[in-house]
Amino acid sequence: MNTPESTPFQQLVRRLRQMEIRILKTADAQLQGDFSSVFKGTGLEFDDVRLYQYGDEVRAIDWAVSSKGHGTFVKTYKEEREQSVLLLLDVSASQQVGAQGRRKLDVGRDICGLLALAAARQEAQLGIFAFSDQKELFLAPGKGIRHAYALIKRLFDLEPRSRQTNVAEGIKQALGLLKRRSIVLLISDFIDTNYERELTMLARKHDLIVVQLLDQREREFPPLGIIPLLDQETGRTVWTNTSSTVFRARYRATYEQNREQIGQICRRHRTEFISIATDSDFVPQLVSLFRRRNQRGGRG
Repeated sequence: MNTPESTPFQQLVRRLRQMEIRILKTADAQLQGDFSSVFKGTGLEFDDVRLYQYGDEVRAIDWAVSSKGHGTFVKTYKEEREQSVLLLLDVSASQQVGAQGRRKLDVGRDICGLLALAAARQEAQLGIFAFSDQKELFLAPGKGIRHAYALIKRLFDLEPRSRQTNVAEGIKQALGLLKRRSIVLLISDFIDTNYERELTMLARKHDLIVVQLLDQREREFPPLGIIPLLDQETGRTVWTNTSSTVFRARYRATYEQNREQIGQICRRHRTEFISIATDSDFVPQLVSLFRRRNQRGGRG
């Protein structure tokens, strides 16, 4: 008979508490407060007007107020304090690649869990949209530790209905859900094509951070001779000579092309981008990312 400590729920609670302890240690010891910068408002909202001063930009002039004849006035702005964050997570079958417990999907979930706990601590609104080639999970942005635990539990319990990938469709559906400017963390391996148009729209309308997940197995396939290879998304099995020079060169070229493509797109649109390997500790990379954002005032 199971004791309460051995139930899946109790195991989940223990895992969440371990993650919470880790985020608190990270925020206090490594980041010295910078972790909160990922939830910091990067947009500006109108605050007031003041008299024009030498050096003010002409485009800041409030012509409607100035036309009343009491002087030339410029608009002043304040930082948006109430910031909404959406985690946009790819849960398609290609995310299953990796060692047990360190698959791309596992790392993506851990990142989302870490950010959910951090958002609760910062009183930021955070939600999640998980996708394959369709909506797999949506939880609207909310606040507090209960919301964070609910988000993580639903994410870790998720069994995707589809094995296919459609990054463009995932972004399109997320755009339809976002009613105001938000911080969006798009987490995927980007093993897909024809998503640049949608990603461009997302980058223009929102404060976008792109996280690419990579696994060493996709870079160097072991030379195992002629073996059956299963395509995770199509379900087809093909007998392939994994030791042949042609196969290995083509395999590595595909990996490198995929890795470089998303990086180029992000550089083109000045979008914040990091790539995370499944066999690495992603916390230092997140530390560097948030410090860069903090130094730049939000946008990269």
